[in-house]
Amino acid sequence: MSSPLSSKPFEVLLVEDNPGDVRLAKEALREGAAPKNIHVAEDGVAAVEHLRSLSGARDRELPDLVLLDLNLPKMNGHEVLEEIRRDERLCLIPVVVFTSSAAAPDIRQAYRAGASCYVTKPSGYAGLVDTIKRIERFWLSVATLPSRAGQDD
Repeated sequence: MSSPLSSKPFEVLLVEDNPGDVRLAKEALREGAAPKNIHVAEDGVAAVEHLRSLSGARDRELPDLVLLDLNLPKMNGHEVLEEIRRDERLCLIPVVVFTSSAAAPDIRQAYRAGASCYVTKPSGYAGLVDTIKRIERFWLSVATLPSRAGQDD
């Protein structure tokens, strides 16, 4: 189990183009017990560029978790997920598809491409914040992350 009180902050990449959802997600993530560094990419191309800039650098940290919207400009979330899964250094990063689409084809395509899980965004402020907190609790407190496996805290 990952320690929520680890001295090393969790690295989270939020890939979201809606400024309101970015603000709410950051607020919800910051309220959690575990320290986090939250990075935001506002489109698919920026997300892939950010991840690739990290994949070759030794002094920078890969994300422990990616929260990925599907409906993005420049490169959609499905394409971003495929790029992550094709890259040897990035492919183990858990990717939570967090999107407004509840369409069965989107869900199937995301899982086929290697999504770690698929969460449909609820409507309304309280539901969105609660869901993000639940995602954080599971992925950063309950699940054992590949980036944290075997590390001494």
